[in-house]
Amino acid sequence: MTGTTPDGYTTAAPWIVTDDTGALLDFITAAFEGIELARVAVEDGSIGHAEIRVGDTVLLAFDRRADWPVMPSLLRIFVPDADAAFARATASGARIVTELSNSAWGDRGGRVRDPFGNIWWVMSHVEDVPQAQIWA
Repeated sequence: MTGTTPDGYTTAAPWIVTDDTGALLDFITAAFEGIELARVAVEDGSIGHAEIRVGDTVLLAFDRRADWPVMPSLLRIFVPDADAAFARATASGARIVTELSNSAWGDRGGRVRDPFGNIWWVMSHVEDVPQAQIWA
């Protein structure tokens, strides 16, 4: 443990709540090369706690309870190749929200909505751009 953060975790960790966390974990594995760490079912068979590592971040997830509102997440993910990740995500059931494009600050990215309603900003750094040029 480093300070207050357990080894292998970042200081902040997003929670993703869906109606099918098992399928969400499968989607993240296929689309973003996630590595599943835990999938814990509770008495009714739903997922009460799950963890999946994507790059240097552990995403936490669990199944939504029937009396809770739908809570889609908004997530930004940096990947080595945005085009390849976009292709894997759409092949795994995601819909394109914003087509891939290159930004003024040197990233290539776009947005997809996964089959569970979450929006992912899929980003790759493709070019170093001087700060003065970024803000121009």
